[in-house]
Formats: sequence, structure tokens, C-alpha cells
Amino acid sequence: MEFVLETESLTRDFGSLRAVDHLTFAVRRKEIFGLLGPNGAGKTTIMKMLTTLLPPTAGTASVAGLNITRDAAGVRRAIGYVPQMVSADGTLTGRENLVLSAKLYDIPRGERAGRVEAALHTMGLVDAADRLVRQYSGGMIRRLEIAQAMLHRPSVLFLDEPTVGLDPVARRAVWEYLMSLKTRHPTTVVLTTHSMEEADSLCDRLAILSHGKMAAAGTPLELKASIGPEGATLTDVFSHYTGGELETGGDFHEISKRRRTIRRLG
Repeated sequence: MEFVLETESLTRDFGSLRAVDHLTFAVRRKEIFGLLGPNGAGKTTIMKMLTTLLPPTAGTASVAGLNITRDAAGVRRAIGYVPQMVSADGTLTGRENLVLSAKLYDIPRGERAGRVEAALHTMGLVDAADRLVRQYSGGMIRRLEIAQAMLHRPSVLFLDEPTVGLDPVARRAVWEYLMSLKTRHPTTVVLTTHSMEEADSLCDRLAILSHGKMAAAGTPLELKASIGPEGATLTDVFSHYTGGELETGGDFHEISKRRRTIRRLG
């Protein structure tokens, strides 16, 4: 079995607080793998460590065969990352954003125009390519950001709540593109989400986190079967393995950040 991402006792402390506690899991090539958990479960901290934005306190991880601490630069070249906050530049057109990303990813000059055009076609943004991004809808912005992250053909695409703030039509468009990656590209997707529907629809396997630890992992069907009653939902699974923890919406900073994101995404 080929794994493109592996962690071994991955741990992160913030002073006396242990945000991620000896986490061990592996993600297969071309899999869509979801990280679920209530606020404070460690999802964002895990994403930051795996994308080399935050060093682990202990343990280790490899992405695309590269150690996240010893070869952080190599990991960054091998991945794409779409944060929850809007990352596209609203003062540039969609095409200009993609050209800028192509330069930042050091895509050979002779290949840039072709890759940009292919990305615009793939994401359904050809007609809007030369409009300023600040005029885009939320779904268009998300599709553009995913296109930017995919320009260099990464081994692993990390998505932090990819459809937050999007309406159902835009959300479905993003889902369809992510599912199409299985046939179009040899890309593995790792995402965080608070949406049980999204996790159930998109993910091949899931890890449910609670207080920085792995509470359960498996396919959506396996997780539903693990709690017994026929007809159990992923929401039932989530409640079972997290002890009925409810989302409180986060602290002031998190609430402010999310509202800014939703407002900008429309």
C-alpha cells in the first residue's frame, strides 16, 4: 500500500497546552482524507505542521516522502495549500493571480501560459479570467484558489475548510472538482471541515479528533457501522467519539476571522 503522507507520534505543545498529542496516521495516494473535530481538537495545528508552517514539538511526519522538518523546502514544493482565509489578490484579475502563482512556484517560463489556460478551463473561469477577483462570487474565488494551488501539480493538496461561507451551488461545484482529481491528477487531498455532509460526500477516509488525539478513523461507512445502530449518521459518529462535544464557534479571534472570510467570499 502506497502512503503519500505519514505521521508518527506527531505532537505540538503551546506552553503547558498540548494541542496535538502523539498523533499517528497515514494517507494513501489519491485519497481524499478528512480531519474532523470540534474547535480546539487540533485540526488547524496539524495542518500547519504538515504544511511546514509550524514545527512539531515531538514526533515526525513525512509528506511525499520528505521529512517536514529536515526538508521543509522540499515539502513546500511538493504540496498545494488553500487556507480558510481568502488568499487570492482581489486587486488582480483571475489570470494575473494564476500567472503570479506560476512564477512563485518557479514553473518554467515556456509552460506558464499553457498551465494558466488549462487551469482556467478546468475550473470554469475562462469567461471571468480578465475580471478583477474582487468582482468574483465566493465559489469562483474558491475555484481560483484551488487552481492556484494545483498549478505546479502537487503530490498533496491541503484544504482548510474549503467551502466555508459558500452557498450550496458553489459548494457542490467545489466538491465535484475535488472528486474529479482522482481521475485527472495523481493528487492526494487532505482537508479539514466542520460539515458532516461534506465529509460524508467527499472523503474516502476520515480521522475524528478530540483534544488533540485520534478518537477514530476509517471510511464513513466503517465509522457509522462502528457505533452499532443501523442508519447511524456521521453526526451520530462525531457525537459518539467526541463525547458529545459541541461547536462553540471558537474564541473572539477565530469568530472574527471566520466572519471576515464569509463576508469576503459573499
